[in-house]
Amino acid sequence: MKRTYLITAALSLALTACQDGFLDLSPVSQASTATFYKTGGDLLNALNGAYGALQFNGQYGQFYVISEIPSDDTTPVLSGSVTDQDEFDKFYLRTTNPFLAARWSDGYRGIYRTNAVIDRSAGVTMDENLKKRVVGEAKFLRALMYFNLVRVFGDVPLVVKEIIDPQEGYAYGRSPVAEVYNQIVKDLTEAEAALPERYTGADVGRATRGAAKALLGKVLLTQRKFPEAAAKLKEVIDAGTYELLPNYADVFRASGKNHRESIFDVQYKKGSIGEGSGFANAYAPENSGNAVIQFGGGGNNQPTADLIQAYEPGDLRRDVSLATSYVNSAGRRIDYNFVRKYADQPITNGDSEDNWPVLRYADVLLMYAEALNESGQTAAALPFLNQVRRRAGLPNKTISAQAEMRTALEQERRVELAFEGHRWFDLLRTGRALPVLQAKAQAIGIKTALTANNLIFPVPQSQIDINKTKIQQNPGY
Repeated sequence: MKRTYLITAALSLALTACQDGFLDLSPVSQASTATFYKTGGDLLNALNGAYGALQFNGQYGQFYVISEIPSDDTTPVLSGSVTDQDEFDKFYLRTTNPFLAARWSDGYRGIYRTNAVIDRSAGVTMDENLKKRVVGEAKFLRALMYFNLVRVFGDVPLVVKEIIDPQEGYAYGRSPVAEVYNQIVKDLTEAEAALPERYTGADVGRATRGAAKALLGKVLLTQRKFPEAAAKLKEVIDAGTYELLPNYADVFRASGKNHRESIFDVQYKKGSIGEGSGFANAYAPENSGNAVIQFGGGGNNQPTADLIQAYEPGDLRRDVSLATSYVNSAGRRIDYNFVRKYADQPITNGDSEDNWPVLRYADVLLMYAEALNESGQTAAALPFLNQVRRRAGLPNKTISAQAEMRTALEQERRVELAFEGHRWFDLLRTGRALPVLQAKAQAIGIKTALTANNLIFPVPQSQIDINKTKIQQNPGY
């Protein structure tokens, strides 16, 4: 049966309960949703379902396929779903690629959940301050989900109301990029005003005022609104809420997550409850048995030699982020590049504690430096670049030219934020995707000459087939 993205979302709504924290799942049947939103607890449960959508494979569960494999940082595993992932690596994408379909459908499944929370809140009797916060969290999540859609597909349907009748979904065509960004900015501005600076107890990990500011700063930077981005990111820095942890390795220790450098993570919790993350097993080497991690690895998202060579001698981040070999059960060294940044030991296969870092303070410092530099304030940007470098055990740089600072920031973001889903979008934002990848086309194995069409991925063919009068394909596909 053909179904729109909205129908899929409507039929898959799963709400979550608040027991030991906001990740605990307690499904509510679709048949009950018409009468579900009555109390503050109901609304919180629905909001938790929207947070849960971030774990979907098409959102952050397999974010690396969209955000890292198209770049020069990683390459796909050479078995299994190699064709589906290899299409992103070498740029011969089919419109039927399942990772594209998941990115679209899972994005809108999550947006459906946020829209339901926002729309239904008006009819719920609860503490008004808490209701305001809940709606603010939902708007932050909706903005994040749209940001990830618009950067991948360009024009996308802009749906900011709960769709009750599935037929209504057919009325939505693709809204222009500028209109989508306007809604993202609006949502984040309203979220910022509604959210607290910090949480305690079981609420730690929810979206905060700082998360809304940091994401808004990134959105403004992506729009090349450099003075506005600098001003917003400076608010995050000046608040004093966040800081760089002294030890880079501690940033990724599952035992100490949601720390002072973390601004917003996708939350995971191991324990055979369906809330664990799969990154540790997905990235460990294929055929390694338990030599690297319990239950073995899938070999996904392998670091390229080009990225490995990008680390300066003495950079403390390299060995935290990746490895180039391991010792197998027979005591033999096996050369194999793999990601180490997510290394919590799983309870079962794919059941680890590692969060996915969406926004952290090092990212904010480097974005602020970029916004200052692009505003003609290179000297003012330099201390923020060097702050990140010193934590990595590297000497300060001395830079006075804007172009040199651009190169330094591109390099620093690459090694500081490796395997966190930034490199491809950084290259897009700075206009560097084509020159960087064209220069490395032979080494990567890119199958055709890249053009601007390759910077936006194709709309899933299933969406066009369902709604041909409203949804058209991107150029070049």
